[in-house]
Amino acid sequence: MYRAAIPNLFTLGNLYSGFLSIGYASMGHYKSAAILVLIGMMLDSLDGRIARLLRVDSQMGKELDSLADVVTFGAAPALLMYYTSFSQYGFIGLYIAALFPLFGAYRLARFNVTPSSTSLRYFTGVPITAAGGIMAFLTLFSNKIPNIVLITLFVGFAFLMVSRIQIPSLKDVPLPKYSIIVTLFLIAVIVTMYQRNFGNIPEFLFIAIPLYVIYMLSQFLRQRHFDKKNEKEKE
Repeated sequence: MYRAAIPNLFTLGNLYSGFLSIGYASMGHYKSAAILVLIGMMLDSLDGRIARLLRVDSQMGKELDSLADVVTFGAAPALLMYYTSFSQYGFIGLYIAALFPLFGAYRLARFNVTPSSTSLRYFTGVPITAAGGIMAFLTLFSNKIPNIVLITLFVGFAFLMVSRIQIPSLKDVPLPKYSIIVTLFLIAVIVTMYQRNFGNIPEFLFIAIPLYVIYMLSQFLRQRHFDKKNEKEKE
């Protein structure tokens, strides 16, 4: 019973990060809001994997994850983009920002009714986690990026979420125990640096997040190579 609750704690942590992000953004603490979305992104990358690792997958966990994702990677990045870049356009900017959670919710609903055997191999459309995380990351440098570029990327990712583009999934990549430690370490370092030296956060994220993505991709490519090797041996 307690083991089954562990993945849900990570999901609730993701949801909590999203809610805090919205609160920080509404109070004008935009960098803090963006960092909270990125922390939620890391927590989201763990809940499903831990559930499969502990063999406690459940429909409740899947639904809870979707609800958390709508808040953390749909509503939070949308409001963050509105406050930092779209507010100058008034209601039009608000209407544009609303596209993100709307399309994100539709994409999650479509994902939830997709056969699990298919969703393990690839995603249909850009996952809301990736889209929301990228937009939150860009807000850290919104003062250096032209608004037209941010609007184009924002609307583009909103439509890519509901597109039929097939993107390889990383779910079938085995999760070594040390990768959990790496993820938790990155979260701890981000929080520590935020408390001690807030100004270095963007520079640190330029290093930490690409390393995290490269690590996950390397695991994916390694698994693909292993699968192809096994297929050839069977032939």
